[in-house]
Amino acid sequence: MGRPMSSWEELYRTSQVSKLPWFAADLDRDLHRALKRFGPFRGVLLDLGTGPGTHAVGLAKLGYEVVATDIAASAIRAARAYADEAGATIDFQVDDILHSKLKDGRFDGAIDRGVFHTLPPPDRKTYVTTLRRILRPRGWLHLKCFSDKEPGNWGPYRISRKALRASFRDGFDVVSLRDTVFQGNVRPYPRALIATFQRR
Repeated sequence: MGRPMSSWEELYRTSQVSKLPWFAADLDRDLHRALKRFGPFRGVLLDLGTGPGTHAVGLAKLGYEVVATDIAASAIRAARAYADEAGATIDFQVDDILHSKLKDGRFDGAIDRGVFHTLPPPDRKTYVTTLRRILRPRGWLHLKCFSDKEPGNWGPYRISRKALRASFRDGFDVVSLRDTVFQGNVRPYPRALIATFQRR
């Protein structure tokens, strides 16, 4: 479920990043497809909760100007080292989406691969308000989260289609919402949702 900032900091400082449950070496294929189908097709893209930075590097290789944020400075250090090794130019920043310092209207799009589903329900409105503030009008958000079809209660919150739609009803249009899986080190891959929203 949701973790305090100090917990994320300790996790990335003390763990072998490639062994974390959500680690994926490459950009998820479903996120890549969503970008190719809906956009943005160029411009400034936010990788929200970048973690190890693998998705940020994948996005940079597609030609985006990438800003990658994480609540944990230890994650940003690891991600920056990975990007340097890959030869990718990325603007890495420590930032908390619930108390974000990101500029208004800066981004053409955002990728969230696993932040939203760590937030307790009372915090989700703040998340949505922040995304609406930092995205440009008609900007895109591609979001992956655990589905309520995933059994058990380990890890992040399970999110239903209804709850996801309700969370974004103020200020966003739901362009696509479908079942997928959450790639990483957990087998079988957990059941997930991938949603594409467009800011009004």
